[in-house]
Amino acid sequence: MSDTRRRVKVYTLNEDRQWDDRGTGHVSSTFVERLKGISLLVRAESDGSLLLESKISPNTAYQKQQDTLIVWSEAENYDLALSFQEKAGCDEIWEKICQVQGKDPALEITQDPIDESEEERFEEMPETSHLVELPPCELARLEEIADLVTSVLSSPIRREKLALALMSEGYMKKLLQLFQVCEDLDNREGLHHLYEIVRGVLFLNKAALFEVMFSDDCIMDVVGCLEFDPSLVQPKKHREFLTKTAKFKEVIPITDSELRQKIHQTYRVQYIQDIILPTPSVFEENFLSTLTSFIFFNKVEIVSMLQEDEKFLTEVFAQLTDEATEDSKRRELVNFFKEFCAFSQTLQPQNRDAFFKTLANLGILPALEIVMGMDDLQVRAAATDIFSYLVEFSPSMVREFVMQEPQQTDDDVLLINVVIKQMICDSDPELGGAVQLMGLLRTLIDPENMLAPTNKTEKTEFLSFFYKYCMQVLTVPLLASTVDEKNCKGDVSFPIVNACLCLSDNFQTAQLLALILELLTFCVEHHTYHIKTYIMNKDLLRRVLVLMNSKHTFLALCALRFMRRIIGQKDEYYNRYIVKGNLFEPVINTLLDNGTRYNLLNSAIIELFEFIKVEDIKSLIAHIIDNYYKALESIEYVQTFKGLKGRYEQEKDRQTLRLNSRYRRDARTLDEDEDEEMWFNEDGEAIEKSRPEEEFPESFGKYMEAKKVKESDNKENFPKRTPTGSFKFTFSHSAGAANGTNGANCKPVTSPTSAASPNGSPAKSATPPATPVVKTAMVGLVDYPDDEDEEDEDEEQSPRKRPRLGS
Repeated sequence: MSDTRRRVKVYTLNEDRQWDDRGTGHVSSTFVERLKGISLLVRAESDGSLLLESKISPNTAYQKQQDTLIVWSEAENYDLALSFQEKAGCDEIWEKICQVQGKDPALEITQDPIDESEEERFEEMPETSHLVELPPCELARLEEIADLVTSVLSSPIRREKLALALMSEGYMKKLLQLFQVCEDLDNREGLHHLYEIVRGVLFLNKAALFEVMFSDDCIMDVVGCLEFDPSLVQPKKHREFLTKTAKFKEVIPITDSELRQKIHQTYRVQYIQDIILPTPSVFEENFLSTLTSFIFFNKVEIVSMLQEDEKFLTEVFAQLTDEATEDSKRRELVNFFKEFCAFSQTLQPQNRDAFFKTLANLGILPALEIVMGMDDLQVRAAATDIFSYLVEFSPSMVREFVMQEPQQTDDDVLLINVVIKQMICDSDPELGGAVQLMGLLRTLIDPENMLAPTNKTEKTEFLSFFYKYCMQVLTVPLLASTVDEKNCKGDVSFPIVNACLCLSDNFQTAQLLALILELLTFCVEHHTYHIKTYIMNKDLLRRVLVLMNSKHTFLALCALRFMRRIIGQKDEYYNRYIVKGNLFEPVINTLLDNGTRYNLLNSAIIELFEFIKVEDIKSLIAHIIDNYYKALESIEYVQTFKGLKGRYEQEKDRQTLRLNSRYRRDARTLDEDEDEEMWFNEDGEAIEKSRPEEEFPESFGKYMEAKKVKESDNKENFPKRTPTGSFKFTFSHSAGAANGTNGANCKPVTSPTSAASPNGSPAKSATPPATPVVKTAMVGLVDYPDDEDEEDEDEEQSPRKRPRLGS
């Protein structure tokens, strides 16, 4: 048998009852030795690969739809479809299928999948009963016709025979003419019967019937029949909505009459499926699969016809970006593009790729940059929806466009900065638009989708661009809400951070700051170097922690989450930054102000310190114990802070043991050197050994000082509770930070004559010790196996309970 090639698209029906495009190729029918029979073969037109190899089985039911579709099922829940470019190709392949199965090509379905009992029952029927005998199409017989249509729905073969009978001699059109008669006579009984008939015909699931029913001449009568549901007291007014309320707007005149008719038809059929017909049951769902396919292929055809009309799209873009275009006209143009992009979502990946590339080539992104900056809220909202389609389709395409912009325009009008400003200036009290835009920004800056093999430097280049041109715009509300203390005239409740909450602390502002913090927290986790540099340069964490004082708990939690993510990186650069700035203080103030309330804020703060303890972050543990333990030791409902103290003491013991061991080695070496000198003394005189403190005053001083550490109490000036029971800190961080003072040594820098302690009593000036004191906040220490044994012994001797979060 000779091959007959035709251009087709191969579709498969997925679990959501949507058609997936498997590719475009050329179909042929030929004998395949491996399958032992005539088979349908589709080879891709791009590379010749095999898209489909399907044997034409004698028992498979093939169905021909809309003159250019052939649909069949190869296995349970696996439906296939071939969509032909030309009707002639579809007819030829259909004839081959019918020839193999011995069927008449005039039929639109070769056979129905029926069970054995039904097959046996119909084998006894005479061959002359090819069609169901329909009653005459008269008003008096409507009830009989309705009963017949309803009765055949449970039998596949009877549904097929009824469909053939309805298509013969224009029976369906005659029925719809009776609807007009019944409506003129106000014959409610007849109208109710017609509702049952039309609904049943839709459930026959026949594309040929749909072509008749959804034609321009008949579709409004179909809608009219479906208005008279017997279960309703009053009929619905669907036709009034479709003809008067729903208006078809041509932003640019569509000259193709076929395209215009297809748009009208698709809208009305979609309305029938979504609005008029009740939600189908599981049993009825399969009856409407052809209706779903009818709408799907109509949408594909509409998008393809519009996409191929470059003159039409070029004119749309020209008017959209023209400054002379009226606002009302521009609003319609943007809404058209929004609907156009929504239709494109029905396309499969290959088609959608071509669709968005066409829009990109025509200049959709520069056009969006203009309309998103306009004052019209409806235009901006529609433009945001279009932008979301583009970002979802190809973040790399959007990133490539925005990285080329600095060469052509100012920073203020960069597309991403326009998006950020729209997010910041969202007038919706619930910030619905801001939430959507924040999600799009997150997608654009997510390194996970920057791994395209075609551009290996995309991640580095785009993040550098974003932090150079855009991050400063994103953080404007945050920095404006936490200005320097000296520039704020309000009451300062956080002297330690030298900043205060100066903007209105209302719900909308708090929501916006929470969105920005969520994005910054994402950056901490995924951007490492860039965000670390930005945080250090802008002292960003200090500004964020001001928000711990907000009356909105969710905002305080966002600020705490930001710090928690930074500490979670376990990066010593971050740790030193936190220690030098004493940035735990606002967190501890919030914990103490929260009192004994057991809430989410309390648990989140406890979890932060528990993480530091479990991960044994030595520099942070030493800083917390040295500076804040007096304030925290009274918290006993969890063992977190006692556990931190235990870690701190263990580390001090390790330091002491190591210094002791090091001193003994130094002393032993010294003794050996002295013995050698005495032995080889030329004068033969014995040299008296000098004392270690005289010969090595520095090393000996270190050892003796370390030895006294465990015996003496920590004599640093700890902050005290105020008479009201709260706990506040006051000190300046700038001197220590500037001098690079270790966080474990940080103390209030006060004047010897005028400084006061937090509780109002005079504070003593801090005098540095004459000899270096061994501190516990050393970095890079090694944990030896013996240390774990010492830790276990300490725990056995102590009556402490196991630390429990939230106990």
